Amino acid sequence: MAAPGQRPLIAITVDSEDPGGYSKFPWYALRENYAGVVAKAGGIPLILPNEAALVKDYAALIDGLVITGGAFDVPPALYDQGTAHDTVILKENRTAFELGITRKALERDIPVLGICGGEQLLNVALGGSLIQHIPDDVDNALAHEQPNPRDEPGHPVVIEKNTLLHDIVGVTKMRVNSAHHQAVAAVSGSVTVNAKAPDGVIEGIEAPRQRFCLGVQWHPEFEVDPNDMRIFWAFIDAARN
Repeated sequence: MAAPGQRPLIAITVDSEDPGGYSKFPWYALRENYAGVVAKAGGIPLILPNEAALVKDYAALIDGLVITGGAFDVPPALYDQGTAHDTVILKENRTAFELGITRKALERDIPVLGICGGEQLLNVALGGSLIQHIPDDVDNALAHEQPNPRDEPGHPVVIEKNTLLHDIVGVTKMRVNSAHHQAVAAVSGSVTVNAKAPDGVIEGIEAPRQRFCLGVQWHPEFEVDPNDMRIFWAFIDAARN
């Protein structure tokens, strides 16, 4: 917990890339707006390398955790599906680290915000499962991998009343950007679904027993909807308190 008057220290997970492009050696990647929106909301962004051996040390330092998205998937074996869909892309070292730091944050009741793939990983960490490929499993599915730019809305979501998310944004509908081919399939008994797309795809989850534990399938760091920033303000307030 941050000391009174101090900005909370917010850990942000990063993507890992093989050699090529930016460097001839393996490298980390993170869009600037993840860190920028945390700073704008009143936190100190701290970018976390994927060092699994340091999970306990990280958790002892931080006041909040943001699990970011990326162009990869959670291994189906982690939610008891033995066969992976042809579209599944794995980054097993990153996933192992993110599961470790997420579970440690939940154990210590550190506020957690999962974004896009981070929401999916959070759901798995909380005992839930995933849809491996939306077009194969959802009839008349929307374009969840939206063709227009990510800084524009792709579709609406309906937000459930009497949830943390509804308390934060104060509305029952938001316009969101969409960049995923997987989604939450089922949640555990400790998790509440707080938002869905018009096609029924789950777009938000939360764990009421935690001090603050929220996952959203869209990318609020782009501030596409006027209420996206409210999510970060609430998250930072929880990390501060």
